[in-house]
Amino acid sequence: MSWRPMRPDDLVETNLIADIVHPAYPEDPAVQADRLSLFPDGCWVAEHQGIIVGYCVAHAGKRQRPPALDSLLGVLPPEVDCLYMHDVALLPTARGTGLGKGIVPLMQDVARRHGFAVIALTSVNDSQDFWRACGFKQIAPDAYLAAKLATYDADAIYMEMAGF
Repeated sequence: MSWRPMRPDDLVETNLIADIVHPAYPEDPAVQADRLSLFPDGCWVAEHQGIIVGYCVAHAGKRQRPPALDSLLGVLPPEVDCLYMHDVALLPTARGTGLGKGIVPLMQDVARRHGFAVIALTSVNDSQDFWRACGFKQIAPDAYLAAKLATYDADAIYMEMAGF
C-alpha cells in the first residue's frame, strides 16, 4: 500500500470513498475536483494492488479560517499561511495499515515546498486522538472558526501542526 499523486481520472473513485467513509459529511463531487484543480500538490490517493483505498485532499489555506463543508473555493484564499488538509479518508480495509500516519510526512513535504510552517485540519468522526498522535494540537476556536466548525457538527475540532 502506498500514496501517489491524485489524477483527475481518480475523482470518481475518491468520491465513492468519501460517500462510504463520510456519510455524515456529504460533499458535492465538484468539491474534490475544485481542490485538485487549485492545488494538485496536496491531492493524493492511497493504492493497494492498483486499487484506490483512500485519499487526501489538501490545499493552501488561511489558519483558523477553513472553508465551510461542501463549499467550492474557486480560487485559493488571499494571504495563505498554512496547508489545510481538507479531507483524509481510508476505506475500512485500509485502516491500521500505516497509510493514515504515512500521509503526514507527505503533507509536511508539501507544506515545506510551499513555504508553510503550519498544517491545519478539521477533525471529525472522533479522529482527534489519531491526529494528536501524529503531532496535531487542538486550537480553541474564535466565533468565526466556531461557526465554520458548526457546518460539520458539534464534535468537529480544528487542529494544527507546527515545527515539523
